Amino acid sequence: MSERQVGNCMDNIADFLIRIKNASLSQKETLVCPFSKFNEGLAKILKEEGFIDKVEVLGEGKDKRLSITLHSDKNKVREVEVKRISKPGRRVYIKAKSIKTLRGLGVTIVSTPQGLMTAKNAIKKSLGGEVVCKII
Repeated sequence: MSERQVGNCMDNIADFLIRIKNASLSQKETLVCPFSKFNEGLAKILKEEGFIDKVEVLGEGKDKRLSITLHSDKNKVREVEVKRISKPGRRVYIKAKSIKTLRGLGVTIVSTPQGLMTAKNAIKKSLGGEVVCKII
């Protein structure tokens, strides 16, 4: 069998982001993803930034799943473009002083010692960390 199997992905973050992107491109309003604390934190940030309308945790224990409702305007789901920056084979870290270079279109998400946050919030708190992804 191959390394990349359904439910046993080598890069769970990329899998989560691509599920959101594919659901938006196929105009699906809701999707269900595997649960992890990291995915839940990422979904909450996307909700704060307006890419997602609703995040729910379904089930208990090992059967936990994340139910996500994508943001829609006039019955049309807003398309989401994702770019994974730090990957398992190449981690990308950035100092607090250099985060300003990440600004621009979309939202950049950084994993800091105080948890996941947008680059904007990391600048305010003077924190650096691993650059997870950029969402446009």
